[in-house]
Amino acid sequence: MATPSNYVAISRRTLDMEDYIDVARRHVGWILGPTFAGLVIATVVAFMMQNVYVSEAVMRITPSQISANIAASTVNQHLTERIQQMQQEILSRTSLSTIITDPRLDLYKNERAKEPIEDVIEGMKHDIKINILELPGSMTSQGAASAFNIQFSYPDSHKAQAVVQTLITKFMEANLNTQREQQNTVTSFVHDELTVAKANLAALDEALTKFRVENTGKLPEESAMNIAQLTSLQQQANGINDSLNREAQEKVQLDTHLETLQGQLELLGMFDKDNDITGPVARQNERLLMYNKQVTDQEAQLAQLRQIFKPGYPDIKDAEKHLGELKRQRDELQKEQDAQEAKPKEPVKRGTNYAQAARASDIQAQISAAHAAEQSLEMERKSKQQDQARINQQIAGYQSRLQETSAIQAKYQDLLRNEIAATEKLQVEQKKEELAEQSNQLLQRKAGEQLEVLDSPTLPEKPSAPKRVQVVGVGVALAFVIGLALAGVQEARDTSLKNLKDVRAYTNLPVLSSIPLLENTMLVRRKRRLAYLAWSAAVIVGLLAIGAALYYHATVLA
Repeated sequence: MATPSNYVAISRRTLDMEDYIDVARRHVGWILGPTFAGLVIATVVAFMMQNVYVSEAVMRITPSQISANIAASTVNQHLTERIQQMQQEILSRTSLSTIITDPRLDLYKNERAKEPIEDVIEGMKHDIKINILELPGSMTSQGAASAFNIQFSYPDSHKAQAVVQTLITKFMEANLNTQREQQNTVTSFVHDELTVAKANLAALDEALTKFRVENTGKLPEESAMNIAQLTSLQQQANGINDSLNREAQEKVQLDTHLETLQGQLELLGMFDKDNDITGPVARQNERLLMYNKQVTDQEAQLAQLRQIFKPGYPDIKDAEKHLGELKRQRDELQKEQDAQEAKPKEPVKRGTNYAQAARASDIQAQISAAHAAEQSLEMERKSKQQDQARINQQIAGYQSRLQETSAIQAKYQDLLRNEIAATEKLQVEQKKEELAEQSNQLLQRKAGEQLEVLDSPTLPEKPSAPKRVQVVGVGVALAFVIGLALAGVQEARDTSLKNLKDVRAYTNLPVLSSIPLLENTMLVRRKRRLAYLAWSAAVIVGLLAIGAALYYHATVLA
């Protein structure tokens, strides 16, 4: 639509307080109507809403009655932490469904008839509030002793109290069940570990015993005894060797003595009956006997030097050289004697010489005694040689044991270390078992960390919701604001001039006087009657609605 060419846009003048009062007076119906409607609606809604009663109880977490230094608990989770887990279990679908359908409670009957049980359970979760509190003063090992309160909102105060009591019971049962489950788990685990430790130690003991039996006499702890035995045997062997050397020297001396006696006996046989002997031959025999004795002594001395010093030692070389010279001289003298004895001799008559016979008999006795001593030395030598062989065999056995000890030492040490580690492991597991048993005793005596009711569930006498005065006040205020808005809209739509201020502002002409509006009296009365009728009907309807709401609240919701 085209704008007329003579149309001029004029901005509205600024309103003052008097203008606002005039606007309110002109549109009082648009203000009071929504306000009264808001009052009626808010009152009806407030008194039609169900009462909500909140029952509340407080539970306290009591620390263990026995110090952890005396009896430690095996539960590694603080009760405050376990409350979170118990809360999840208690507020689970299964648990809440059991509470809702309990015949003694029969909660949310109307809601269950209209909604699925899952929605009813979700609604009950919103009605349950569990808050952790801190109680100053009583201290535990992890800080201030904690408590928590349980709240449940429900239209029936007695059922609200019963539900809170049920939740308390479930918390205490859940706490006991959780402690029992944890204790059973710990006990079972410790028992299994102890069984494994015992079996492991038994297997290691069996292996170590078998190893000791198989290596008897070769074990490292027997090394000191083996070394002592070996040293003793070596000393015995050295003593036997020394004894054999002495016996060898004695045998050489006996042999020399026998040769001397034999030579003396032969000399006695050379005497004739007239006590005349061949002079040169007798002297040669005496020299030969002397050389034989010197050779024997030198051989014994050389044997001693060879036991002390190594071959090639200067003293040994000198002794060998001297011995060779003595043997050479003896051999030369023996050749001369043999040559003289080979010459023919004239028979000589010999007479009986009793002194010579007695001397020969005495020499013969000495020869027999020397032979007997020589036989005794030989028997003793054989016996000592047997002892020497036996001791040497034992020495070889102990030396073999010591060598084998070095070979098995590493494996034996490993077995010992494993046995010690298994023993320590068994001791640790036994201590754990004792600790688990102590914790079990604490649980049975209820001396550990427990839950107790600090404040019993309350029976609310007054509903905590809804706040009806607040609902009515908010509803009236909101309706009044809407009425003001509607009055403003009507004022904005009305472009007529209302008073002299508008005439002066919009015409810029001087106003000499004003003529009041003259209306038909009948028409004015008719409008007033219609207004009174409308307002009366509205007030009556509103009062009836309010009365019905109050009656419903007093009879049905009470």
